[in-house]
Amino acid sequence: MVFSSPIFIFLFLPLVLVSVFLVRKEFRNLVLLVASLFFYAWGEVEALLLMLITILINYVSALLIDYSKSKNKTKIFLVISILLNLLLLGFFKYANFFVNNLNKILLFFHCETIELEPIHLPIGISFFIFQSMSYVIDVYRKEAPSQKNPINIALYVALFPQLIAGPIVRYHDIARQIISRTINVNLFASGVRRFIIGLGKKVLIANTVALIVDKVFSYPANQLSVQAAWIGIIAYSLQIYFDFSGYSDMAIGLGRMFGFDFLENFNYPYIAQSVQEFWRRWHISLSTWFRDYLYIPLGGNRKGNKRTYINLFIVFFVTGLWHGASWNFIIWGIFHGTFLIIERIGFGEFLTKIWRPLRHFYTLLVVIIGWVFFRSDSLSYSLSYLKSMFGLGGGSQSFALSNLYLNNEFVITVVIGIIVSTPILGLINNLFNNIKSQVFHNVLQKSSMLFANICLFAIFIASIMSLASGTYNPFIYYRF
Repeated sequence: MVFSSPIFIFLFLPLVLVSVFLVRKEFRNLVLLVASLFFYAWGEVEALLLMLITILINYVSALLIDYSKSKNKTKIFLVISILLNLLLLGFFKYANFFVNNLNKILLFFHCETIELEPIHLPIGISFFIFQSMSYVIDVYRKEAPSQKNPINIALYVALFPQLIAGPIVRYHDIARQIISRTINVNLFASGVRRFIIGLGKKVLIANTVALIVDKVFSYPANQLSVQAAWIGIIAYSLQIYFDFSGYSDMAIGLGRMFGFDFLENFNYPYIAQSVQEFWRRWHISLSTWFRDYLYIPLGGNRKGNKRTYINLFIVFFVTGLWHGASWNFIIWGIFHGTFLIIERIGFGEFLTKIWRPLRHFYTLLVVIIGWVFFRSDSLSYSLSYLKSMFGLGGGSQSFALSNLYLNNEFVITVVIGIIVSTPILGLINNLFNNIKSQVFHNVLQKSSMLFANICLFAIFIASIMSLASGTYNPFIYYRF
């Protein structure tokens, strides 16, 4: 069940909201937990047991850490918990990848290969495993107390707004909200508005440009013209941003409807002036997770430049691997990590001295080239696609722009997407708010609120009409 589906919007969500509001406060967590388990079982009933096992492992581990008076024992419990989490994640997500690569080595040496049946990847396993690990680590660090009530910790891991594709919510950020939270009209209304904005991003922008993306990437890369290759990857850059930030907006909005305040996950990453800044703005919950739970424990930047570069390489190698069991993802992570290292070595200081549009162009170029590896199905396809992008593929006559069947809807969507991916609308709103005339300001404020509500209603209706037509609708990050 996806957020951008009629069955979720018109059946599941209203039923859960009514149920939560009708029961007494002390039973709301239980109702939300049952709803969240049903939500996950709807698409992954076979993997529900795995998630419950994960919850049990980390619930018990946190209690053992909290009650233990020996530092050595607490470290042992922490290490065991982390190893069990990584073992589950490694088996379901990386076992086939490891065996396939090992078999290539065995074949090279003419040895007998290993047979392993394909292992199904449970939806959202990377997200709920990381959330579970952060809970135990937070308890170990004394940043949050262990949760004695198993229903509360199960709700933290399984809460359906952020269960499948994040944002990765850290326990110490919402520990108090799980125990006690207040739902009021203003918070609920802001949640509805945020959900509609996310729905529009996903359905009206991401889904529309995805049709061209799929068409381009379904063709042999060496047959693409330069124009077609660039249009395909620029469209994908918009697709993945609006797909994932749209999901995050919907998750944040849903959280507010139930009284939770999730942290922001995106902050206009495409306006970044460096790769470092891009990662401060893109998938913030993941980048901060790796910063706090991997980069800093490795030593961060406290042990000299050489160690800093090694730590960055490790973190972005793992970041790529986290996204998927594929060399493409690993190279995508290393690619970004390499530019972060280059910027730290001295290029970042040089960037601050050059013309701002050039800094922006450099960052977008790096990010867009990186998306080629992220979107392609194989490393060979990625390299061939990059050749076509820079006129080395020889496909100028094989797959030109005419094959894309570009239409006004796509062009308008791209233009809107580019505008919305910048904070220009917020700047305009702030400009209106800074008008000094109080009388005019009040009139303008009421008019702008009315206009905003009309726009939100139009976005909602347009999104529902698009969904009713049965258009392409899966979330990209569901496979991670």
